[in-house]
Amino acid sequence: MLVDSSSAAREVLTRRLQSAMPGIDITSCASATEALQRMQQERYSLITTALLLPDMDGLDFCRNIRSSKRHRYAPVIVVSSDADQRLLHEGFNAGVTDYFDKALGFKAFGQFIKSFLEHNPDLCGRILYIEDSKTVSKVTRQMMEQHGMEVVHVTSVETAQSLLEKSHAEHEKGFDLVITDFHLKGEMTGGDLLYFLRVRLRYSQQQLPVLVTTGNEEANTQVEVFSAGANDFVIKPLVEEVVMARVRALLLVKYQYDALLQQTANMERIATTDTLTGTRNRLYLLEEGQRFLTSAPNGWVLIIDLDHFKHINDTKGHLMGDQVLMAMGKLLNLRFSDSLSARFGGEEFVVVTHGDETPVRAEDLRIAVEELDPVGIEVTISIGLACMDDHPGDDLNTLLGHADKALYAAKDAGRNQAYVNKGDIIKPVALEIRF
Repeated sequence: MLVDSSSAAREVLTRRLQSAMPGIDITSCASATEALQRMQQERYSLITTALLLPDMDGLDFCRNIRSSKRHRYAPVIVVSSDADQRLLHEGFNAGVTDYFDKALGFKAFGQFIKSFLEHNPDLCGRILYIEDSKTVSKVTRQMMEQHGMEVVHVTSVETAQSLLEKSHAEHEKGFDLVITDFHLKGEMTGGDLLYFLRVRLRYSQQQLPVLVTTGNEEANTQVEVFSAGANDFVIKPLVEEVVMARVRALLLVKYQYDALLQQTANMERIATTDTLTGTRNRLYLLEEGQRFLTSAPNGWVLIIDLDHFKHINDTKGHLMGDQVLMAMGKLLNLRFSDSLSARFGGEEFVVVTHGDETPVRAEDLRIAVEELDPVGIEVTISIGLACMDDHPGDDLNTLLGHADKALYAAKDAGRNQAYVNKGDIIKPVALEIRF
């Protein structure tokens, strides 16, 4: 949310934010009164405000935000070119999170907010809450939902285990945090749930944090809670400020774990992707191709070669040739998104896929390349195919050899054709489809 009495300032700030963070949702308000009304209806991840507002002092506006339940913990950034001593001395007590100096320029504003959100993410997670007391669960659930949390409440460990096991097995949307009473009335306790999470499902404390609630303040109970695998605990009766501080701290643990996991996956993807075509590279094919080939019945290997590609490079230039390769890679990723597509080297690609319809898909690909016309250059391909069912017991390398023989048959037949190696015979795919 942007709060500023100047419509011109709001427009410029909005554009800068949208430029720095495409897709961000922004609400702009001309007064504190309008902003506070909107905050009663919606929850905002971050609020920026001018120091001087037409109906309220900027710091008083911050105090109003901090007194509301929904936005008590929302970051508030003061945007002003007049960082007087009052702001610097009273800002923190009023609830100001940070300050942006307009003298730095509006362009810097977008990067400032982007950087702030990267270091202070909006921590609103999906929480599995196990509590058998109707009164406690109602109050606690409302508290967390007011702060933007999605809460799934159950009364027994057995039900919680069922939900966790289902999301774990089916890779459905899981939970970011588990909150459970340690002493429940049913046959299973919070300790049993922690054992299930840490030992049976093998969730680490970073992968799925657990906050335990307990009415027992004794040191032995605290030791038991941590020994069972909990990240933290809070003592009943629950105090909102304490609970939300613990929840946000544990959601940050989960957020950082997921971010690290995503970063690792991205780095692995970069290392195994051909930078020019966007397909997988040869290394990935050789390391993962065999596993992918045998991961489902009726595995196929396709070798695809761009016809007369050297002539394109020699007459049109290598930059034009690169455009052709990029268009080919994009088409393969589109038409074989369920398969393993890789650049094997130069103008040659390999696809590892499954299914009886593979010859038809290969022929459709050949026709699609005829119509591709990247950067005004006519392009055709020759394709060689080999199927595991026709070559029982052969591994990926051997199947590549079979497909390569079919590819040479397609080239000898005049190119722009697809041939399949059936083991005892090599023939055009067009005849295979008709048969």
